[in-house]
Amino acid sequence: MNLYIQTENGQTVNHPAFEDNLIAAFGGVPDHWKPFVRVERPTIDIYEVLESEQPAYQLVDGVWTDVWSVRPMTDEEKAAAQQAVRNAWALLPNAFNFTAWVLDEAALRMVPPIPRPVEEGKIFRWSGADNNWKEAPAKPEGQYIFDFAQWAWVSVNG
Repeated sequence: MNLYIQTENGQTVNHPAFEDNLIAAFGGVPDHWKPFVRVERPTIDIYEVLESEQPAYQLVDGVWTDVWSVRPMTDEEKAAAQQAVRNAWALLPNAFNFTAWVLDEAALRMVPPIPRPVEEGKIFRWSGADNNWKEAPAKPEGQYIFDFAQWAWVSVNG
């Protein structure tokens, strides 16, 4: 469906309206209503900031449209984002087991110093005691949590 936006003195008034609604209300599209193109909110990258939750309405190549303002993070914002990941990591249950993991700044996530091995039918977990991946026992039926110190599944029910 086509959208239009009301303008006065070269500025937008209110929000866009559907062409069908304008025709129903006015019998046609009034001259002071101009074509409008809706632009979806962009997906921002890890180190970008969306300046506003709402777009600005701007005239682009003769057509009114949504314009989203996205900017790169400042060095201070990047450092704060990285520290937030490190802080959240440190608060995880069993964080003691993952002290060797490091921040991948490009992906803004913690990663092991050694990639996880992949072998058919085997489950590997990070062993902080060895600072390496280690084959782990399969999880038994029921409610269990993995105890990294004992390297075993422990029943939640005691």
